[in-house]
Amino acid sequence: MAATASASASAPHIPVLLRPLLREVAPVSGRWLDGTFGAGGYARGLLEAGADHVIGVDRDPMVFEMAKDWAGEYGDRLSLVEGTFSRLDEYADQLDGVVLDLGVSSMQLDMAERGFSFQKDGPLDMRMSDTGPSAADLVAETSEAELADILYLYGEERASRRIARAIVRARAETPIETTLQLAKIVESQLPRPKPGQAHPATRTFQAIRIAVNDEFGELATGMEAAERALKPGGQLAVVTFHSIEDRMVKRFFQIRGGKQGQGSRHAPPTEAETPRWEIITRKAVGPDDDELAENPRARSARLRVARRTDAPAGAADRAKLGMPMLNKGARR
Repeated sequence: MAATASASASAPHIPVLLRPLLREVAPVSGRWLDGTFGAGGYARGLLEAGADHVIGVDRDPMVFEMAKDWAGEYGDRLSLVEGTFSRLDEYADQLDGVVLDLGVSSMQLDMAERGFSFQKDGPLDMRMSDTGPSAADLVAETSEAELADILYLYGEERASRRIARAIVRARAETPIETTLQLAKIVESQLPRPKPGQAHPATRTFQAIRIAVNDEFGELATGMEAAERALKPGGQLAVVTFHSIEDRMVKRFFQIRGGKQGQGSRHAPPTEAETPRWEIITRKAVGPDDDELAENPRARSARLRVARRTDAPAGAADRAKLGMPMLNKGARR
């Protein structure tokens, strides 16, 4: 889950891991694309660190309305595009860098009307854009079996079958249209959390949000798009907040960087891919103590960075990336 920390009125949000990100990609110059523009924190950081031009991409039209108060400060050094980062190579090429900050932002979580939070009552929406089926649609139309798969594969919820059964039972009596309705159904199926534990609905809401926005598919396609859009020497920096996303990024860089292990010694040898990437961060970079003190929501953030080689771009095998695959066709 993407998270931001409050700053001053002129710069209302500081994205997590901005300091280590700028350190890993230094020196910053040339043309960059911020594929998850949000409150503009990464774009600002890149511009102030020396980028000549930053293209800010986001599928949420609200973020561009919010940026009107400050975007003009950068003149033609900043341009904004409403779209998805899975199509970023359609917006620019020969880039010096791409930054992706995955998940939902704090400002989206804090707006009850967006329907992301189980702590505030609002319409069960969860869409990052204003188009397509909402979370309420998914909860209403998905079979019990597929709901259970979504909760287990996307949210790593162990009680997925029990929760899916309860959702189907509840929707038969009345439509599930608000966040608190869904949260209460989930709470009824799980033990009361101990002090310091996450809210019982955390994994369910996360899983449904990921499904509504096809976040894993967007990530895989977005990394492929970055491979096409970056020039040799260009850098891709990805900040994740979910163990599955971090695994996908790690494996993408390993496989596309020619670093894939052989696996079992009994298996037939596999031919390593021509390296498309040079891995810069050998291990994922997390927040330091200062950042955690500023923003506890950053605790699960992980940063990985790689540099593009001159090898031709290509496609990545989703199964090898460890991307959860739903068995479609379980809809009613």
